[in-house]
Amino acid sequence: MKGIILAGGSGSRLYPLTHYVSKQLLPIYDKPMIYYPLATLMTGGIKEILIISDSKNIESYKRLFSDGSQFGINLEYCVQHEPKGIAEAFIIGENFIKNDNVTLILGDNIFHGKNMKKLMSNSIKNTYENKSVIIGHRVKDPERYGVAVIDKNNKVITIEEKPKKPKSDIAIVGLYFYTNDVIKIAKSLSPSQRGELEITDINNQYIENKNMIINIMDENFTWLDTGTFDSLYNASKFVKVMQEESNLKLGLIEEIAYLNHFINKKQLEKNLLNLSEDFKNYIKEKYL
Repeated sequence: MKGIILAGGSGSRLYPLTHYVSKQLLPIYDKPMIYYPLATLMTGGIKEILIISDSKNIESYKRLFSDGSQFGINLEYCVQHEPKGIAEAFIIGENFIKNDNVTLILGDNIFHGKNMKKLMSNSIKNTYENKSVIIGHRVKDPERYGVAVIDKNNKVITIEEKPKKPKSDIAIVGLYFYTNDVIKIAKSLSPSQRGELEITDINNQYIENKNMIINIMDENFTWLDTGTFDSLYNASKFVKVMQEESNLKLGLIEEIAYLNHFINKKQLEKNLLNLSEDFKNYIKEKYL
């Protein structure tokens, strides 16, 4: 299974912050935003990951992560020259994906839950059973989201985009698991009225072929979409409160790499050189 983080887009809702830096490099409390989706993929055991961003910011990601070997993973980078839609990620990433199945996570989505590893592994397993998977989260205001209507076997019947009268309370989050034919499907798409290749059109093709299921996050999961000033602030507040209450660090990729046996204790100790005193002390107390 390959992983893609889509860290593109203009971030216009966050101007002037995003005039000078990619949205996914903005801080969520004590880490860059992109740490959290990267941590999610690593939690699922995914070690080959492609970061897609615009030409202005791609070098910043390379400086931040290099080739990923310090975390026991392989990171590659590609440029999305214009924001032509989420589905374009599979066309851009074709040479990276090759013959594998692929997980796509949006770079501004943050997930937290004690069953994250299980959710990821189950969804990855589903793709090797020839099912593509979207992830759902029950919300109080489904009219704001793409909403999945499902049957009793969790097969997706239809997806409604921001419906005025939702038939379901299951919002679709920015985490997708696809069989390898997603590349072919993405290439067959025509741009929507807004000139983009839509992820919804990919999902609808899988639904039409009866190859799309949904795995729903339980009530212990938190899903944060950090596209506005308020959501940025709330996400930082959430991370701060959770870390203080649990004495755990959210999205700390050095720790996740070690716990998943991607790196050994020697490499973990070496990685401390790039961390703050707070993170150094946390790692030393727990693992060194």
